[in-house]
Amino acid sequence: MSEEAAPSSQPPQRSPRRGMCAAILFLEAIVLGLTTPGMVTLGDVPLGRALVIGVGLCVLCIVVSGLLRAEWAYWLGWAIQVAAIALGFLVPMMFVLGTIFAILWGSAYFLGKKIERERAAAYAAYDDGASASG
Repeated sequence: MSEEAAPSSQPPQRSPRRGMCAAILFLEAIVLGLTTPGMVTLGDVPLGRALVIGVGLCVLCIVVSGLLRAEWAYWLGWAIQVAAIALGFLVPMMFVLGTIFAILWGSAYFLGKKIERERAAAYAAYDDGASASG
């Protein structure tokens, strides 16, 4: 007879960190895409360069939000936050908006990690209690 693995009491869960960080990146994609006209009119950036920067960062946000299953994608998210703040050199308002999004990203990242840790600890405690009484 073959041994079957005991079913775990932990149901498959979506990562709260992934969900929150993806939401931040999608919102940031909208803002970064809309910086293109601001770079052209306020920053006197040539249209081609503004399109590459603005639309490029917008697309990068969307792609990275889909890659957040991998841990290395979070590092790309941090790099996007740095790039968003650095856009302030072309459009000064991006110093403010980039900082706001960096704070939101950091909050989502660290709060999500905390929720994941606490959820894992709660399921481990439940599994220990269930195995001790069973």
